Amino acid sequence: MSRDLRKYARQTNFRLALGGILVLFVVGGGMIWIVYGREAAILGFICLAAGLAPIALVWLALGGLEKLVRFLDKDS
Repeated sequence: MSRDLRKYARQTNFRLALGGILVLFVVGGGMIWIVYGREAAILGFICLAAGLAPIALVWLALGGLEKLVRFLDKDS
């Protein structure tokens, strides 16, 4: 069994971020649904997704750059 602490830290951070987003959407959307109704919950979901989109795009761009650097570094 390997003890790759960087991989463990990366995996833990990913799981924490995913859990936080899930809690935001489920609990937040559920509370909006309970208080204001289905239409408001749908709009809240759309607004949460639109607010999350720039963060997701930056995360994807940085992940792509990391893969590109690893690929280019492997060749040299």
